[in-house]
Amino acid sequence: MRRSLRLRRWQKHALEAFEAHPGRDFLAVATPGAGKTTFALTAAIRDLSHHPHRRVVVVVPTQHLKHQWSAAAAELGLQLAPDWPSSEPFPSDMHGVAVTYQQVAATPGALRGAADDAFVVLDEIHHAGSDRAWGTGLAAAFEFAARRLSLSGTPFRSDSDPIPFVEYAFDEAVAHHTYGYDDALRDGGVVRPVFFPRFNGHMEWSAPDGSLRTATFDDPLDRTAASQRLRTALSADGEWLPTVLGEADEHLQRLREQDPRAGGLVIAMDVDHARQAARLLHRRSGTEPIVATSDDPLASERIAEFAASDHPWIVAVRMVSEGVDIPRLRVGVYATNTITELFFRQAVGRLVRWHGPLRRQKAYLFVPDDLRLRVFAGRLAEERTHSLRRREEDGEQPPVALDELPAADGEEQLSLFQAISATPLAGPDAADPTSVFDDSHPEDLIHEAGTNSLEFEIELVPPPALIGDHAAAMPGGRTITVSRAQRKRELRQANSDRVRMIVHLSGLTPEVVNSRLNRDAGITTIGDATLRDLERRLGLADRWIDQL
Repeated sequence: MRRSLRLRRWQKHALEAFEAHPGRDFLAVATPGAGKTTFALTAAIRDLSHHPHRRVVVVVPTQHLKHQWSAAAAELGLQLAPDWPSSEPFPSDMHGVAVTYQQVAATPGALRGAADDAFVVLDEIHHAGSDRAWGTGLAAAFEFAARRLSLSGTPFRSDSDPIPFVEYAFDEAVAHHTYGYDDALRDGGVVRPVFFPRFNGHMEWSAPDGSLRTATFDDPLDRTAASQRLRTALSADGEWLPTVLGEADEHLQRLREQDPRAGGLVIAMDVDHARQAARLLHRRSGTEPIVATSDDPLASERIAEFAASDHPWIVAVRMVSEGVDIPRLRVGVYATNTITELFFRQAVGRLVRWHGPLRRQKAYLFVPDDLRLRVFAGRLAEERTHSLRRREEDGEQPPVALDELPAADGEEQLSLFQAISATPLAGPDAADPTSVFDDSHPEDLIHEAGTNSLEFEIELVPPPALIGDHAAAMPGGRTITVSRAQRKRELRQANSDRVRMIVHLSGLTPEVVNSRLNRDAGITTIGDATLRDLERRLGLADRWIDQL
C-alpha cells in the first residue's frame, strides 16, 4: 500500500537530483537540523521499490546514531538492525543494518559480500578522512555497492586522508546538492538563528619552559600560547568557567519560562573536565546534570533519557557533538579546546533544529572570546544576518567583522603546562551578551514555521515486506508497526528470562539449557537467529517450563 510523505523543498530537490544522477556516488551537504536522515531514507526506500532484492547499509560515526537511524527507518517501514555483530551472518530477516565507521574499518570483509549491489548511506562522511583505516575499510567493504549516498552537515576538505567515493576539486569536496544554514533560515521553520555570547577573561598560567604567562583573549599570541590560554580559561579551578556556566544557566532558566522543555548542553574537554563542569552546574542550579562520556557504556541511554525528558542540562565529551537529535537544546557552552571550524559547526548544529510551535526560537552558544572561535562564529553570524530581515525603523544591522587567524607557531606542549588562574573580565573588554538575549530583538525569520518548510507531498511505496512483521493495536483501531529490531531485542530478552527460569527449576547449567534450545530450534547461536527462530525457541522454552 502506498503512503504519502511530506518533504521539505530542499529534500525534494535533492531527491530529484539524486535519482537523476548517472553515477553510483552522490554527496549531499545539508546544514544540521535540515533533515538529512529523512532525505536519505526516502531515497533508499524509493530505490528498493525498483530493486526489492537490495539490502540497505547505513554507516554512522557513533553507536548512538545506529539506534537513532534504525528508529527513524522503522517509522517508514524500513527495518535496519542496529546491533548486528560483524562476526554473525548478515541478518536475513531485515532490510539491512546500521553500523559504525569503526566497525567497517575493523571487519570490512564481513560487509564486502553482503553489501555487493546494496544501497549504502554514509552519514557524516567527513569522519572517514580522520583515520586512514576508516577510508581503506570503506573502499574494501562497499567497492561493489549499487548506490553510495554520502551525507555531511558542512563542506569539508581533504586536509587529512582523502575519502573514498568523494570527488574533490582543489582539495574541496564536490557536493552534488547543497543546502546551507542561510538557505534553511530563509525557508523558515527548519533551523533557528543562533547567537554567540562571547566572554573575555584574564588568564595566568605556567608555560612548559617554566615561565609565567598572563593574557586576555584580546592579546595576540602564537598558536601554542593561544591554546594554553584557552585551556586556562576552561579550567574548572578558575573563575572564568563557573561564571560562564552561571550566565548560561541563568539564560536557560529565562528561556524555560516560555519554553519549559528548553535544554542546555556543555561540550567539555575530556571525561574529568565533564564531571567537574557538571559539579559546577549542580552547585549553580541545584539540579544535577546528565553526563554522557565515551567511557560510559550507558552513554547512549543517558542521551536518549535527556532527549525525552525536560531535564535542564547535559554535559558531554564529543558524544553530542554531531548527528544526535535533541531538538529542545537551545543553550550551549563551548567548553572544549577542540578548535576546528568543522567541530565548531557541528556543535552549533546541536542547537539549530526548529522544534515546536514557538514563533521565535533563538538559540545561544556561549563561547570563549578566542580569536579563532570569534572567526568561526562570525562566519555563521554573517550567514544569519543575510537571512534575517530587519524592521525598517531599526535600519540595517552593522556588518559582522571578521579577523584573520593567527599563524601557526610550533606544536603545543602540555606536559609541563599548568593553569594558575582565570578571571572573567567585566566592563568594555567583556562581551555583552544581553543584546542578543531579548526575544523582542528586531531580527526575525522571513518565514514563520510551516510556511515554506513542508510544501511537497510524494507517494512512497513501502519497502519489501518481511516475513513476520508485527503490528500493535492502538486506540481507535489504528496500528503502528513495531520495529523489527526492537521486537528481536524483546525476544532475545524473553529467551534469556526463560533460560534463567529453566536453570532454576531443573538444576541444569545455562550452557546445557541454551545448547538444547538452540538444537531444537535449529539455530547455532542467538546472535544469528531470525525473528521466527527466536519465536520458535521461546515457544520451546515455554513448553519445557510447563513440563517441569
